[in-house]
Amino acid sequence: MAGPPLLRSVAMTTEQPGDDGLSPGSGQIGADQAIDVDSDADLLRHHAAGQAAAFGQLYDRHDRRCLDFIRRMLGSADDASAEDLHQEVWIAVARQAASFDPHKARFVTWLFTIARHKLVDHLRHRAGPVVLAADLGEPGEALLASHPAAANLGPEAIANNRQLAAALLLQVQALPLVQRETFVLFAQHGLGLDEVAAVTQVGLETAKSRLRYARSALRLGLAQWSDAHA
Repeated sequence: MAGPPLLRSVAMTTEQPGDDGLSPGSGQIGADQAIDVDSDADLLRHHAAGQAAAFGQLYDRHDRRCLDFIRRMLGSADDASAEDLHQEVWIAVARQAASFDPHKARFVTWLFTIARHKLVDHLRHRAGPVVLAADLGEPGEALLASHPAAANLGPEAIANNRQLAAALLLQVQALPLVQRETFVLFAQHGLGLDEVAAVTQVGLETAKSRLRYARSALRLGLAQWSDAHA
């Protein structure tokens, strides 16, 4: 069905959308592949050359998804930390621009790798539980739209069923952190499994297993919720 990518993602097998589990066009870029004039890589290169407007354009393209990823990992109880980490990520992007190699990875893969490093450092020093984000917003609708339990609902029913969206967000937030980051990167942010493996610094098979376990847990949790609210 049409709509946000997260609904379709949970229903897919780990090997989708490509037979090898990798999204088409994702992952490494061949050395002979041309880069579009307005590509992320070009904007970063222009920034490194001193063009401030290029960095602003790059930030506008990706700041929302970067902040959403950080928030999804931390939970709403740590929103101030999420904002701080988000700022640290973009400072690192600005400072490390010259080190980015567009022939080795997409910019978004590099961006999420930096974000995850910041998150890991933060979580090592943080105590307390991760709390479900109270504001569902677009991420909540996207998460709902990715789940097979919603496959029989029409787009309007999905958008209006905030209880189901809240239940799904709760299930995602309850996943072990390594499964949650794998699922969110793959399903919500559209990274290929090879890119998820690169960002999370694990092998491809490990990334596939984490995604499979995450989907199984979400299916079970939503099935139990649906039974309780039938």
